[in-house]
Amino acid sequence: MLRITIDGPAGAGKSTVARELAQLLGYTYLDTGAMYRALALSALREGIEPDDEPSLAALLARLDLRFERGRIRLGDEDVVDEIRAPAVDRIVSVVAAHPRVREALVARQRALAQDGGVVVDGRDAGTVVLPQAECKFFLTASLDARADRRHRELLSQGLRVSIDAVRQEMSERDAMDEMRAVGALRVPEGALVVDTTGLSVAEVVHRLAEACRGRGA
Repeated sequence: MLRITIDGPAGAGKSTVARELAQLLGYTYLDTGAMYRALALSALREGIEPDDEPSLAALLARLDLRFERGRIRLGDEDVVDEIRAPAVDRIVSVVAAHPRVREALVARQRALAQDGGVVVDGRDAGTVVLPQAECKFFLTASLDARADRRHRELLSQGLRVSIDAVRQEMSERDAMDEMRAVGALRVPEGALVVDTTGLSVAEVVHRLAEACRGRGA
């Protein structure tokens, strides 16, 4: 069974596509970004500053962070919706940039994916977490398209925020993700790049599934 990675910037459709691709192939879905977001959410709840690396590392070491049926949990609490809140958006790139945080979470991610039969999405899934993955993809889209998707997602959660604010925040996060010293966002070697602007989720999933089946999935 293959190890499949899907990288790309925020709003490119990674999570939705990865989840549906995993379901189609009968694979396990692992959202690496959700793990960083869950840590950021916990930091907010405990009043830990996003630039306090020692405290974040200590928090992570005692955090009951796990997946059940592709959904992220903190202990017994399903936090799939909570980790997408704007407050988490604002700090997650800072939290994820700390070397001690990344080292600890990458180790967990590799352990979860080691046996294959997994679709892993994130910003360094194919470059750092699983550079030897058998099938790697990089999803992208225009900033306007990504901001629109994120805006609609927030509205569906009952959160009122302007599209301009979403676009600005996303642009700033892109810059942080691309410039950080550890786990920077970039196209993995050998990855198939897919621009999802104007494509439906079904169209993207079909394209990726065909590529994976060509590799024996």
